[in-house]
Amino acid sequence: MKRIWLAAGFMALLALGFLITRGDAQPNTVKQIAPGVWFREGDLVNQGHCNNVIIEMKDYLIVVDANFPSGARLALADAKKVSSKPVKFVFDTHHHGDHTYGNAVWTGTGAVTIAYQGVAEEMKRYEPARWQATMKERKDVAQMHRDTPEPPQQTFSDSPHVITDGTRRVEFYHFGWAHTRGDGFVYLPQERVLCSGDAAVNGPYNYTADGNIGNWPKVLDGALKLKVDHVLPGHGGAGGKEILSGQRAFMLELRKAVKAAVASGKKLDDLVKTANGKQMAAISLPDTVKNWVSADSLPAQVKDAYNEVTTGKAAGDLPH
Repeated sequence: MKRIWLAAGFMALLALGFLITRGDAQPNTVKQIAPGVWFREGDLVNQGHCNNVIIEMKDYLIVVDANFPSGARLALADAKKVSSKPVKFVFDTHHHGDHTYGNAVWTGTGAVTIAYQGVAEEMKRYEPARWQATMKERKDVAQMHRDTPEPPQQTFSDSPHVITDGTRRVEFYHFGWAHTRGDGFVYLPQERVLCSGDAAVNGPYNYTADGNIGNWPKVLDGALKLKVDHVLPGHGGAGGKEILSGQRAFMLELRKAVKAAVASGKKLDDLVKTANGKQMAAISLPDTVKNWVSADSLPAQVKDAYNEVTTGKAAGDLPH
């Protein structure tokens, strides 16, 4: 069992340790998914890094997710190994620090950071408080010597937003509010590759406090309409469309179980119990979604689902 740093109330994947066995984890590896498309699995266990995707265009590279500063430097080094072309664009799939706090590393090399406009709006909502809290936890953030994270330099509101150079077409989608209000997907229609950020992860890595659990499946419905053979998630290993459908089923089953418990008269204290200083969720989910379930992360997810069900508001609209 290894310790993974996840949600600390203010951001995903940072400070609440919980134990997950990942026999399939291949951190700091780069795998070619299609000609000119590489998937880099970040070291989540030891460094809190997200995954990156490197996309080769005719004269330059596009990288998906800026990562934390230390992750950005590692991804940049690996990009140089697979291609001599410069990184021109870095796409932030959402505003969380493990996906955006490395922005300034990339722009310092001449790259342009881009995102759906909701990412910049979320950063205005939550920053600089989260950045300053993270500085106390992470040397790579503190060593940036900034008071606040660098937002994406360019944003778009159209969906899809398209970049093409005649050799490859890259489409950027926003299907709505799931993991965050600004969730973005990167789609390569010719290669049938979808980069899903944290709107669809491959494993028990769901941070729901900034999310909209009730709307999450609808967002994935949009992604599932695309012709996809390869799904490259923000965390966990690469896979196929089963990552999207499994993530969707997890959110449906989570909310369904909590809603049924509420209808039977149960309160939050009945659903999330504390024993010996450890929280436990008193609900069970079907084996069909077990890949997305962890006994350590489920209590927070149940709490967020309970608050959504009982208030009629998205978890991300509630104090946390």
